[in-house]
Amino acid sequence: MTQKPEVTGFFDPRTWSIQYVVADPATRRCAIIDPVYDFDEKSGQTAAINAGRLLDFIRTRNYEVEWILDTHPHADHFSAAHYLKQQTGAPTAIGERVKDVQTLWKGFYNWPDFPADGSQWDRLFTDGDSFKVGSIDAKVMFSPGHTLASVTYVIGDAAFVHDTLFMPDSGTARADFPGGSAKALWKSIQTILALPDETRIFTGHDYQPDGREPMWESTVAEQKTKNIHMARCRTEEVFVAIREARDRSLAMPKLILQSLQVNTNGGRLPVPESNGVRYLKIPLDLLKGAPWS
Repeated sequence: MTQKPEVTGFFDPRTWSIQYVVADPATRRCAIIDPVYDFDEKSGQTAAINAGRLLDFIRTRNYEVEWILDTHPHADHFSAAHYLKQQTGAPTAIGERVKDVQTLWKGFYNWPDFPADGSQWDRLFTDGDSFKVGSIDAKVMFSPGHTLASVTYVIGDAAFVHDTLFMPDSGTARADFPGGSAKALWKSIQTILALPDETRIFTGHDYQPDGREPMWESTVAEQKTKNIHMARCRTEEVFVAIREARDRSLAMPKLILQSLQVNTNGGRLPVPESNGVRYLKIPLDLLKGAPWS
């Protein structure tokens, strides 16, 4: 019988992100997945409001944090992984292909001395790796397409797919970021949909179509039959055409250039300069051709 972790989602309306605490009720051990570190691009302020929500919840449940996991280097929010490691001592992890993303963005930011070796995390997972959350078995599936490094965490009967599938009424994630590929995304989704039909699917974002309440849980069966892209696209060719056409109409995320320099460094903010102030570096005209919002 497949083990069933307790999954609690925390929606961040500023970035439409869902962060997860995934717990083994038998051992009270948990993993945190895709935590958000708050950033206001208008004022430049940072804060640990979302991370604080997670920590408060974990304390009230008397959980012990065993893992801090990111599914990929996010393009629309800062990762709170480094902050949460400082608070809990738990190890951080991400897919080992993050090194490819680091190499790509190291060039974009003109960082010749940046270590693009994944050393910013405590563990780099490869496809098929296994680990545990308490007594619950977990495995890693390489799920590229949205990024070069995206992974899916399957913990018991729950799959955390982040930017591959959205809720069925929202379809699939974009694949036009540097290193993205609609063809790779199609293959990754097929692997996810090959999981047992009853597998719970947890997404990393929800954009609340038609103003509905935030939602983030479905099943493999529901994604197969109701997802507005996957139910319609029966072949890779059709999917790629629809996905690429949609992506050409999308503006870049407002925080992509800010977020990648933090998230390729494991969620660490830039080092303060001689005046004690931290500065972000924004390359101009890097993403030429993207629609203006």
